[in-house]
Amino acid sequence: MSEALKLDSIIPDHVFDGGDLDCGSGLVLLIRENMKKVPVGGIMEMRSIEPTVCDDLPPWCRMVGHDYLGQLGSSKQARFFIRKNEAVKDDDKALQEDKKRAKEFEWRARTRSTGHLKSTVYCRNFSFDVGQAASFEEKDKHPSAIEYMIGALSASLSTAFSTESAKAGLEIDDVEITIRCRLENILVHLGLDEGETSISGIDIKCFITSNEDSQKIKAVWEETLNRAPVYTTLKKAVPINIKVSMV
Repeated sequence: MSEALKLDSIIPDHVFDGGDLDCGSGLVLLIRENMKKVPVGGIMEMRSIEPTVCDDLPPWCRMVGHDYLGQLGSSKQARFFIRKNEAVKDDDKALQEDKKRAKEFEWRARTRSTGHLKSTVYCRNFSFDVGQAASFEEKDKHPSAIEYMIGALSASLSTAFSTESAKAGLEIDDVEITIRCRLENILVHLGLDEGETSISGIDIKCFITSNEDSQKIKAVWEETLNRAPVYTTLKKAVPINIKVSMV
């Protein structure tokens, strides 16, 4: 009997979908959490569409003491099988330590003025140039700080929605988000008026192309909003109007 046939005949004790998360983006936490639902000696099936998992998962299993049984399918929808090893000790303790480290994690950036109307931001292995706080120009050498902010907001929602859809088993053909924002009084920023200036409102339009059930997609979208840190932070300070259209 071939190994593929053996795997194909497995009836797992628990199944969960990791979507497109990789092992460095929270997948290990999800694996540990879901492994709690598996009895010692039992088998968990994890589904994933992230190509790097096939390389990262076997050494992780060896490191923590679980048995990696193998993989079925391709990176488009792979099924991974892990046996919970009774020799694994302090698995719950390791999970709690991982959660503690995640909660205490800090994102850091260092910024320097590096030219006329330009600052450079350095974070992790990245660097990017930021122009003025706000600009009226049709073209500039660098995006403004406001454009980076609304870009971060829309990109975080687009990426998170795609991930949550994959975890829910929904096939999404395309996601496009347009975003607009306004300042209460740009003249204050320019030093031409008194008072204070801030963003007065943000309008978001999300266009989703899919043949899946619209109610399931809307449920995933709402879950995405609930879990989006940039969105949930901004909505406490700024009115955000959202419109979702199924295309």
